[in-house]
Amino acid sequence: MEEDSWNGVTALVDPSRRALYDYVRRAGHPVSREEAADAAGMSRGLAAFHLDKLVEVGLLRAWYEAPAGRPRGRGRAPKVYEATAEGVAVTIPQRRYRLIAEILADAVADDPADAERAAVRHARERGYSVGAALRAERSADLVDALARLGFEPERSADRVLLHNCPFHALATQHTELVCGLNHAFLTGLLAGLPATGVHAELAPHPGRCCVELTG
Repeated sequence: MEEDSWNGVTALVDPSRRALYDYVRRAGHPVSREEAADAAGMSRGLAAFHLDKLVEVGLLRAWYEAPAGRPRGRGRAPKVYEATAEGVAVTIPQRRYRLIAEILADAVADDPADAERAAVRHARERGYSVGAALRAERSADLVDALARLGFEPERSADRVLLHNCPFHALATQHTELVCGLNHAFLTGLLAGLPATGVHAELAPHPGRCCVELTG
């Protein structure tokens, strides 16, 4: 979720930590604490602190590994670090273009002759999966789920308005397609939570998401 990206960004505010992250990311091999400390010109203990913080926020992964070509000595193998593939990105307001890209890629792979219809089905299935995952986390409150996904929901007496479209740039260029996928995704989300008696309706309005939730 977006909170993870914010954690990654804040972890890189410290110049020393950012320098360590850049070194590990570019190294092309697992990096030990000693190597990282030498490269950054700091103590091994300080390097270990920063490296473990980067593991904690998901920017690095770590494991214990004996140096290649050297006999294993007594005691535990040294801890080594490697950058994760995800990286970090934050957009304000939240955007989820990767989600749409994955849905479209799955649709083309599944049914290239009728990718648009397949995309609607995949969007609904993805929404259901997200809703079911939130339900399993016991985070099934509808407004909370929508907020975590970046829709900026506002509940009124009989509906939930969505003040942000996570797919805004694409929706302005390919309105019918993207709004249709958004509607399908939210329909699936409601079923996966489940949010009984709530329905997703297409209701385009300037400055808001094209979907409203009623019921």
